[in-house]
Amino acid sequence: MNQVKLILHKKRAALALARKELFSYLYAPAFYGAAVFFLAFCSVWLFYIQRYFDMNLATLRPYFSSFSLVFIIVIPVLTMKSWAEERKTGSLELLLTLPFSEWDLVLGKFLAVLAMLAIMLVLTIFLPVSLLPLGNFDIGIIICEYVGALLMGASAVALGLLLSSLSKNQAGSFLGSAVVLMAVMLISPLSFSLNLPQWLMRVINFFSLSFHYESFTKGLLDSRDIIYYIVSTTIFLFLTTRVVLFRKWS
Repeated sequence: MNQVKLILHKKRAALALARKELFSYLYAPAFYGAAVFFLAFCSVWLFYIQRYFDMNLATLRPYFSSFSLVFIIVIPVLTMKSWAEERKTGSLELLLTLPFSEWDLVLGKFLAVLAMLAIMLVLTIFLPVSLLPLGNFDIGIIICEYVGALLMGASAVALGLLLSSLSKNQAGSFLGSAVVLMAVMLISPLSFSLNLPQWLMRVINFFSLSFHYESFTKGLLDSRDIIYYIVSTTIFLFLTTRVVLFRKWS
């Protein structure tokens, strides 16, 4: 009974922190700039770079393939202030004195950023909906693509929060997250152009966030990719709690 009460208390604490962080994001101009960039980039990618109407195909795969690229910029913008700004302003010390565990703090920030990313994904729905009357689109594939985008985004957000906790300021957090996300997003596509051994390709693909997203763009809910995103997200969040705990006692 006491364990159940403890779990419920931790959930309430994490949700309370997430609500506080969420409102702070809604008042931050950076979020709206990131949202506009997200929507504009995906639209330009689909209509001007991929020349969607020339393809004459009832598929939105080119549209969703741009998500792994735009995440390289958007997610560092969302995560850069989570821990780095707290550390720079000195509010991290105050935050660590509150009656919350490291997991409460980390989960609260994670849920807030993930909610902001989910809002951006919801805003992109208007484009697919406007294109549906033009062809016989498979709604199931589109749903799978959104599920995959959210899972990939969750893993990328957790990674961004980890890098933010290791950074001294927002600029360092943004640059570090952008570089690392560029590596884990683009390493698999770039490796295909190289004549690498198969075993090395498998290793590279395993660590590539975009590679595990490909099955979703095909309308496949592969349990291996779902587990990969869940496990990688959990590992990144766990490492962030260790960094926060180190900050607390250092």
